[in-house]
Amino acid sequence: MKLSWSHAVLNVKDEKKILDFYTGCMGFTVSDRGPIVENGPSIVFMSQNPDEHHQLAIVTSRQDDEPANSLNHLAFRVDTFDDVKTLKQRLESNQVGFLPLCHGNTLSLYFSDPEGNGLEVFWDTPWHVAQPDGIVWDANLDEQQALAWVKATFKDKPRFSKRDDAADAFVNRP
Repeated sequence: MKLSWSHAVLNVKDEKKILDFYTGCMGFTVSDRGPIVENGPSIVFMSQNPDEHHQLAIVTSRQDDEPANSLNHLAFRVDTFDDVKTLKQRLESNQVGFLPLCHGNTLSLYFSDPEGNGLEVFWDTPWHVAQPDGIVWDANLDEQQALAWVKATFKDKPRFSKRDDAADAFVNRP
């Protein structure tokens, strides 16, 4: 059985603030909403993919400001380096602090939503690097500069290789 990622559901306190963040800053579209049960909390479904009814949902059920569970962060992959740059600009214009962290295999931005849920948005580099590994990167670099920096910074790390070579090794492992 091969599982593929579908969606995450967050328990939230302030529906409006969270919706504003995920639709305005993160670019999600509300696909459905309504009460879970009669007189119960509401659930709002959101997606960026028309083929996925929801990639993220929120349930307005949190009563306190403490972390709701042991979730560390949700991670979202983007298709292009320009997508990372666009998100960086959105975060800055919404005064959301972020940590640009490179794992060698990704260029990532780490940040939190308005209720403290950890988020990562990343773009895959063409390389594989043994994990865990992470170094802060300059999110003001353009794509060519960023890729040159990644290669120079990680080329001597354990198992540094082209992503395709690492995938072949994974599939063909003993």
